[in-house]
Amino acid sequence: MRRVVIVTAAILLFGWAEAGRIAPVVASAQEGHPLTGTWGGDWGATPAERTRLTVVMNWDGKAITGLLNPGPDQAPLGSVTLDPATWTVRIEADTKDASGRPAHISAEGKLEDLASYHRTLSGAWTQGATKGTFKLTRD
Repeated sequence: MRRVVIVTAAILLFGWAEAGRIAPVVASAQEGHPLTGTWGGDWGATPAERTRLTVVMNWDGKAITGLLNPGPDQAPLGSVTLDPATWTVRIEADTKDASGRPAHISAEGKLEDLASYHRTLSGAWTQGATKGTFKLTRD
């Protein structure tokens, strides 16, 4: 009954032609959590020393979970937080460095191009004692 009232109100307010445009606009705006998906990019201390990385994130309705570099050397994301007021993202993970020693990763960046499916996340990256920058783009 409520749905009929809403559709009828839309038709009366916008006319038949406009009412047909409402559903596609609403459907395309419902994309899910802004971090959900596979993100590809790189990080490094200098432009010449960049390391490729892949981050997969998922919103389960309560928390953001995910993996860093899915595959044989993957590391679960220990913590991912999003501040929607500033669109700042903080990622924590424990992994291993090139020599196999434990290394903690801490990254903080800002979401940009929010209206785009291929939005970006970039900022500061720290892995062990090495500091640099990172940039990820959602695939």
